[in-house]
Amino acid sequence: MKVEAFLPHRDPFLFIDEVVEVSNEKIVAKRFVSPEEEFFKGHFPDFPIMPGVLILEAMAQSCGLLGSHIMKQKATKDSVYLLCGVEKVRFRQKVLPNDTLKFESKIISSKRGIWKFESSAFKEDKLVCSAVIICADRSLNE
Repeated sequence: MKVEAFLPHRDPFLFIDEVVEVSNEKIVAKRFVSPEEEFFKGHFPDFPIMPGVLILEAMAQSCGLLGSHIMKQKATKDSVYLLCGVEKVRFRQKVLPNDTLKFESKIISSKRGIWKFESSAFKEDKLVCSAVIICADRSLNE
């Protein structure tokens, strides 16, 4: 699965490097966290940590990829997954330069274009973050 074909995000805001596995139930994707990431310059200069909101964004992008796969639909102006909500968020580990994150997301429900996913991020099989992520399939022209 070519990530750029299914997500509208581009560098520097594309946080999925590759899809390892995808089915109609779940997705496994990865991201290498380079020491050269721009956000490390300010978060924090003497102790770089990946911001939690960007970990959540990467998790949401994995959910968008899963939804696109299930619908067999690439991102266009007429159909793109937008983040609508995040519930039950828990951060458990710091993400540092040179870490590789693995994202696992599965669908919980889908109703009228609103999708709910259970999503987790791991590094070295340790849970970094877990959340319920809500996305909506919408047109950018609305």
